[in-house]
Amino acid sequence: MKLLLDLGNSRLKWALQAQPDGWLAHGAVGWQQDVAATLRVAWANLPAPVAVLGASVVDAAREAQLAALVAERFGTAPFWLRTPVSACGVRNAYAEPQRLGVDRFLAMVAAHAEGRAPCVLAGVGTALTLDALAADGRHLGGLIAPGPQLMQQSLLGATAQVRPQQPGQILELADNTADAVASGCWQAAAALIERFATRLAGELGAGAGLILDGGDAATLLPLLSLPAQLVRDGVLRGLAVWAQMPAAPPG
Repeated sequence: MKLLLDLGNSRLKWALQAQPDGWLAHGAVGWQQDVAATLRVAWANLPAPVAVLGASVVDAAREAQLAALVAERFGTAPFWLRTPVSACGVRNAYAEPQRLGVDRFLAMVAAHAEGRAPCVLAGVGTALTLDALAADGRHLGGLIAPGPQLMQQSLLGATAQVRPQQPGQILELADNTADAVASGCWQAAAALIERFATRLAGELGAGAGLILDGGDAATLLPLLSLPAQLVRDGVLRGLAVWAQMPAAPPG
């Protein structure tokens, strides 16, 4: 068994991986919560894993916090995966491979291992990330934009007159500021995904799918005019694939 950690911008997700696949236990905790207390309770009765593997897009302080909790509970240290040039059949398009977020790389690893390539992967969370993955595992590149929630926060923080008194609804046409802000930001995210997928369709070839993952993916899915598939835990699933490779830590 291996403990897999996904340290995202908004929350930490974890899973205890059984062999050969599947979760024996899993959970999530937001960074605004008491992470240490929550994990001590969640991990209290877990069997000790043979290895702990982590993927992180957060700062060193939060990585250190998790490392301390892992050491306290299981007496071992996590191995932090950093984005490679290639692994698990996926080849990184970045000239500086380590600058591609490891979360994006692992989502592609999961998609490739599960036979979903060629595809466009959209991660809808704090950031909106888009990546094109060819059938042979080549990463063709991608885009990063603010996620719909962050778009709204940025707009409200940078304007004096846009101050909705309550959260808005997502509509085609809004007749008040709250709905106009929410609708504009969510529709902008949907439009960017559709444009990216449409522009890459020729290069990816026939049968290329559109995959959505992330905390806000389910809300965005109905706004798309293109067929799309909603998936969950792409980073953890990619970590699980990577953990089975010979180059992974012993265990």
